[in-house]
Amino acid sequence: MKIALASDHAGFAMKELVKKHLQAKGLIVKDFGTNSEESVDYPDYAYPAAQAVAKGEFDRGIFVCGSGVGVTIVANKVKGVRAVNAPDIYTAKQSREHGNCNVLCLAGKRLSPAEGLAIVDAWLATEFSGDERHLRRINKIDR
Repeated sequence: MKIALASDHAGFAMKELVKKHLQAKGLIVKDFGTNSEESVDYPDYAYPAAQAVAKGEFDRGIFVCGSGVGVTIVANKVKGVRAVNAPDIYTAKQSREHGNCNVLCLAGKRLSPAEGLAIVDAWLATEFSGDERHLRRINKIDR
């Protein structure tokens, strides 16, 4: 699986943790930045990463900012991306099972490292149900 990563300064530490975690699992990871905790604007990193996911260059994306809200808004501006700001495992699983979300957004300032990694693992392990009613809804969103 190929994963696009992106963060702003507030999500940098969590992104770095997630990157090492994914690489240890043998996943292919591209880090779209940022590369430090120096203040930056999250759209500069989340938007190109979301575009790469939408183009099919990556299977999924994981984006991090302080609250997870900003990167979620940016990602959802890209046609073909369904991003979720998942504060817990339940939401992460539901976003995959029902919404077939291809971008996970995390709150780098609100989640502990253990919580963040548990959400990532649950999201990656969960597949889309393929249920007709969920497909119908996703198709409406895509249109």
